Amino acid sequence: MTDTGRYPAQVFWNEDDKGFIAVVPDLPGCSALGQTQQEALHELQDAIQAWIETAQAAGNLIPPPSAPASDHHHSGKVLLRMPRRLHAQLARAARQEGVSLNQYIVYLLSSVSGSRMPEQPGASQRAASTAK
Repeated sequence: MTDTGRYPAQVFWNEDDKGFIAVVPDLPGCSALGQTQQEALHELQDAIQAWIETAQAAGNLIPPPSAPASDHHHSGKVLLRMPRRLHAQLARAARQEGVSLNQYIVYLLSSVSGSRMPEQPGASQRAASTAK
């Protein structure tokens, strides 16, 4: 018997199914449905066991559970190569906003990634200058 609880799971609401779906990213196609998040996660344990048994019967490799994502593995630094034209466009836009290129790129990335967005670049500088 496999320790199915070691596999990280994701749970989300599915409007089409009118329920919560739990998935195991490490095991492609492994998912379960429930009326609550807890029910979906409970059902997922059986789905993981069935997925593993099916893979073993077919002679397929079974991926090990991945480690949970951790901020400790990310320094916050990224080296990014881009076309010169894009670099120039971003630099101009950052100057117009009165912020550094780095701050402007972080703002753009967080706005499209769904992360908690930082204040719009230059907003505090504009607010301070209009308050005078």
